[in-house]
Amino acid sequence: MSTPSPAALPIRRLTPRDLTACADLSEDRGWPREEHKWGFLLTSGQGYGIDAPSGGLLSACVVTEYGPQDRPDFAAIGMVLVAERHARQGIGRHLMRYVVSASGTTPLTLHATPYGRPLYEELGFKVTGHTEMLRGHFRSGDPESEAATRAATAEDLTAILRLDEEVFGSDRTHIITRLPAFADRLCVAEENGRLVGYAAAWPNMDTHVVGPLIARDTGTAKSLITALAAHTDRPLRTDIDVRHEELLAWVKQRGLAPVAVSAVMTHGITELPGDWTRRFAPVTVAAS
Repeated sequence: MSTPSPAALPIRRLTPRDLTACADLSEDRGWPREEHKWGFLLTSGQGYGIDAPSGGLLSACVVTEYGPQDRPDFAAIGMVLVAERHARQGIGRHLMRYVVSASGTTPLTLHATPYGRPLYEELGFKVTGHTEMLRGHFRSGDPESEAATRAATAEDLTAILRLDEEVFGSDRTHIITRLPAFADRLCVAEENGRLVGYAAAWPNMDTHVVGPLIARDTGTAKSLITALAAHTDRPLRTDIDVRHEELLAWVKQRGLAPVAVSAVMTHGITELPGDWTRRFAPVTVAAS
């Protein structure tokens, strides 16, 4: 089937009603369907898509904004997909140009695979960092008395939001307040009654993804991962900023194996806001 000229393809907003079509598109490209993640992204962010003439979606992506609603601090682009039968015909470029243009002066970020990176560079994105995806069954080792952890409660939400904005560098209340329903487990780390970290484990196909992971230091991050792993028999998956070398070495010792490295790219800013030393892993690289 021939692909219409990209310039002639209308782009529309996606809604949660498009979840199955988005999952079908993922499967078409050999990705997991990830319906749970798609549902989260389509409700906390804004999806954009191009309908295929034969039905379903020809292409899709999601943009998640952070900060004030009328003037976002920055936005993350993720889940950029083009149907296999229409790949390498300019469809992804058409969609990305639209999204970048629609964002105006709002700074942008995304995680790029080696395959997608040339297109993003063409559109003005620059590499500012890297994250490493790891996956495997977590093996508990000798007890590490780093930080006291416990399951989060509703009373922790205000402190979690305060810490998250301080570390992330922008308000993402619309993300954090969805975590209790999205994740299977949400833990906090405390010291002398003060919250010094938090992390979630959410279901994704046959794994539990650890993210976000916000912690005062590496020891606290280890304690949070250990606490989350104790409540699942599934393999863990996470994406860790490669600058956190000690944590990367530790999770590999505990059974998680490297899967892939993605480039963190930005447009309109030279680096992400916030404190990277306490930001260990994102909710998902699709929302940075």
